Amino acid sequence: MTRLLIDGILREAADGRTYANINPATEKSIGQAPNAGATDVDAAISAARRVFDAQRWSQDHAFRAHCLRQLHQGLVADREHLRRIQIDEAGVPVALTHSIWLDTILDAVSYWADLAETYPYETHIAARATLAGVTSQRMVIREPIGVVAAITPWNFPLPLNIFKVAAALAAGCTVVLKPAPDTPWSGTELGRIIAESTDIPPGVVNVVTGMESSIGQALVADPRVDMITFTGSTEVGKRIMASAANNVTRVCLELGGKSANIVLDDADLPSLAAGIAGVCSHAGQGCALPTRLLLPRNRYDEGLAVAQAAFESVACGDPNDPNVIVGPVMNARQRARILSMIEKGKHEARLLVGGGTPEAMPVGYYVEPTLFCDVDPDADIAQEEIFGPVLVVIPYDNDDHAVEIANNSIYGLSGAVQGGDVDRAMRVARRLRTGTVGINGGVWLAADTPFGGYKQSGSGRELGMDGFAEFLETKSIALPA
Repeated sequence: MTRLLIDGILREAADGRTYANINPATEKSIGQAPNAGATDVDAAISAARRVFDAQRWSQDHAFRAHCLRQLHQGLVADREHLRRIQIDEAGVPVALTHSIWLDTILDAVSYWADLAETYPYETHIAARATLAGVTSQRMVIREPIGVVAAITPWNFPLPLNIFKVAAALAAGCTVVLKPAPDTPWSGTELGRIIAESTDIPPGVVNVVTGMESSIGQALVADPRVDMITFTGSTEVGKRIMASAANNVTRVCLELGGKSANIVLDDADLPSLAAGIAGVCSHAGQGCALPTRLLLPRNRYDEGLAVAQAAFESVACGDPNDPNVIVGPVMNARQRARILSMIEKGKHEARLLVGGGTPEAMPVGYYVEPTLFCDVDPDADIAQEEIFGPVLVVIPYDNDDHAVEIANNSIYGLSGAVQGGDVDRAMRVARRLRTGTVGINGGVWLAADTPFGGYKQSGSGRELGMDGFAEFLETKSIALPA
C-alpha cells in the first residue's frame, strides 16, 4: 500500500481506512490506497499553512530551484516504476508512456527550477508624477499566493500532478495535492519521491488520496487555502468556482473540450490518417483531443474514406502491448456513459466504424474506436464532451462556415487546422475561439507554452510564464522620489 504525505511524514490515513486501486484493463485490484478523511485533510492544510507563513520557503528562490532539481533527479531515477503505475492504474498504453504521459514531461521540472531563480520578482518604475500629483518611485513585487489546493484528474494523472505541484513550488507556494480517486498512486508515489529524494521541507507538499468527494469539497471550502488549481469536467469546475466564491479564493481551471480539426480543401488528405487515428489515443480520454473533424463538402467523400480507414486501422488492446494506443477507459461508469452517448449518436448520424465494446476484449473497460459521419453541428454528439474514442465528422461549405461550426460550442480549449497554404491556415486559426491551435501537426504542449481554454473550457493558464504567474500575487510599493 502507498501512503499519504502529510507534514513530511509518509503515513496511513488517520483512521486506517484504505480502498482498492483497480486496473481498468483487468478489472482487478493492484493494491490499496489510503482513504483519507477530514482529519487528514485538516492536517495537510494546517501543515501547508504553517510552513508557508514561516516564509523561508516562499522567499528563498535558489533553495526552491535546488529542491526542484532534486525532484527531477528523483523522478528520472524512478521512471520505470512510475511507468508501471501509469499502465496499471490508469490503463495508459506503454507506447504512450514514452511521450507526454511520462518520459517527455519529466524534464519540465527543470524548466520550473530555472524559472524559480530567473523570474523577475521585482520590477522598478522610474520616478514620475503619479495620478495624485506626487512624484514617486515605485516598485512592483510578485509574491507567492500561498497555500494551493491542487486537484487532478485520472486521464493524465502523473503529468498533471507534476505540472501543478512543480509550478506552485517554483513560485514559492505550498501545496495540498488531491489526486483523482481512480489514480491515487500517481500522487502518493510523487509524494514519496519528494519525501525521500529531496530537501523540500516538511509541510511544503502534502498528498491526500481518498474515495469520498468530501475531501475535495473540504479543500475548496477551507479559508486557509489561497488558491485552487483544478483539472477536470466543466460541471465540477462550476461547483468549485461557486464554493471558492465564499472565500474569494483564486481558481485556475482547465476544464472540458470539444475541439475541432478543420481540414481545408487544399490539405493533403492521405497524410492526415495518423493524426485522425490519434484521437483514439488513451481511448480518447483527453480534453484537448480534436473530436470533431470538419471536412469540406467538395472533398467530403475523399476525406471520409481516409477517416474510415484510419479508424479501422486502430483497435483496442492490452496496454502492455507496445503496438497498442487504444487501451481501456478508466472505469465501468465511464464506459457506460460513453456507450450511452454512442447509442444516442446512432439516432443522430451515420455510424461508420465501431459503436460498441470489442468482442476480443471481454475483460476490461474497453470501447471500440467509433466514427460517426454526416453529423449535424448541433447534434448532441457534436456538442457534448464524450471523453472516449469517438470522432464525429461534419461537412462544411467554405472557410467562414468551418470557423462558424468550430466556434459553435460552449467549449474553447483547443483546435487544429490542416491546409496546404500555411498563411490561409493561420488566418483560420486566428479566428478560432480556443486557447490552443495546432497547424499541420504542430504541437503546442510544452513546459514554456501556456495551456488553457476560452469559454467553459476554463479560466487561467497552466505551463509557461502565464502558468507560473497564476501562483503569484502582485504588490505595488511607492516611495518618495
